[in-house]
Amino acid sequence: MNKVLILSSVWVEPNSSAAGSRMLQLIHFFITQKYEITYASTAGVSDFSLDLETLGITYTSIKINDTNFDLFLQKTNPSIVLFDRFIIEEQFGWRVSEICPNAIKILDTEDLHCLRKAREIAYKNKTAYKEKDILKLDSTKREIASILRCDLSLIISKYEMELLKNQFKIEESILLYLPFMLDAILEKEQNNSINFTNRKHFYFIGNFRHKPNIESVLYLKKTIWKEIAKKLPNAELHIFGAYPTQQILQLHNTKERFLVKGRLKDISELKKYRILLAPILFGAGLKGKFIEAMQNFTPSITTKTGQEGIGNTKNWSGKISASEKEIIANAIELYTNRVAWETAQKNGIEILNTNFNKDFFQKKLHEKINYLTIYLEKHRDTNFIGQLLQHHTLQSTKYLSKWIEEKNAK
Repeated sequence: MNKVLILSSVWVEPNSSAAGSRMLQLIHFFITQKYEITYASTAGVSDFSLDLETLGITYTSIKINDTNFDLFLQKTNPSIVLFDRFIIEEQFGWRVSEICPNAIKILDTEDLHCLRKAREIAYKNKTAYKEKDILKLDSTKREIASILRCDLSLIISKYEMELLKNQFKIEESILLYLPFMLDAILEKEQNNSINFTNRKHFYFIGNFRHKPNIESVLYLKKTIWKEIAKKLPNAELHIFGAYPTQQILQLHNTKERFLVKGRLKDISELKKYRILLAPILFGAGLKGKFIEAMQNFTPSITTKTGQEGIGNTKNWSGKISASEKEIIANAIELYTNRVAWETAQKNGIEILNTNFNKDFFQKKLHEKINYLTIYLEKHRDTNFIGQLLQHHTLQSTKYLSKWIEEKNAK
């Protein structure tokens, strides 16, 4: 039986973040392909972690700089190793190459961390982000090196796919564009959705361990919501999200109709809201909040960064805004204009069914893995830079890790 080992820095929490949903989609893919799955994480299990055992998945905790991981690898003997972040590949990739040299190494980038970081720095410095900014970061060099060391990297956004090919000149043969893989929305589901008149209020949702979500909510509180609230005296803004910080909880204000609700227990609750209000100021990858909104037939107000990689600006499921004034004006217009709202709702369904077809992308992933299974040696021969990086990583990271092991043993 084919075996896949998933190495992760977190446990799967599909109800907490888009990253958790993404990992669950990949797990379901391997289940459909009849793989024996082992999930290993450096983190502790939380109260919100998915019960992997119910899916027939073996799971365990692992430590970095620990020779016991080598024994675990030998015992597991996977045919595929999936790293959920480049940092995990840095920590464990060299051990996989040494112990299981014939295992296919796949990196799920989730989003380009270096792109998110470069945009965050530009935002904090109050400057416009430029693509050359990303080249200045040490984390960029680390992340690109990780991509080059792996046999395949899963890229979630078309924008990031083009960035890797054009800016970093990475061969497409080691990349695979793989966005969210979603079931199609049927017409009867749309017809049974709650209509415009029976919905009310705005909402925001996001994991508050993610800086872009924190900054977006602060921006809503300090700048955006007060103006919207003046024009819409009966509307409220509800803030949902896992792991809210004290900074976020303190923003709750009943008089201002700015209500911090905490973790959302039932995603179907979003069907009651009229609009997702999420002006994303910086970030990367695909923002799961907009996918969730479309699945619940809820239009949204966001920025070009929020829309990136999901759909085009002309037929967005709502309004794309380039300034504070536009966000406010568009939010008021969409909230009060039934025709515009229903058009946005239909656009969302079209985006999901066209751009995130599960059957199509699962087939692409299946075909790529089959190719790598047969032609892995040939595939690696064409990636000399990856071989070079792998050689030096084995030398430097290996001996640093061995030194730490010895130090910890004393």
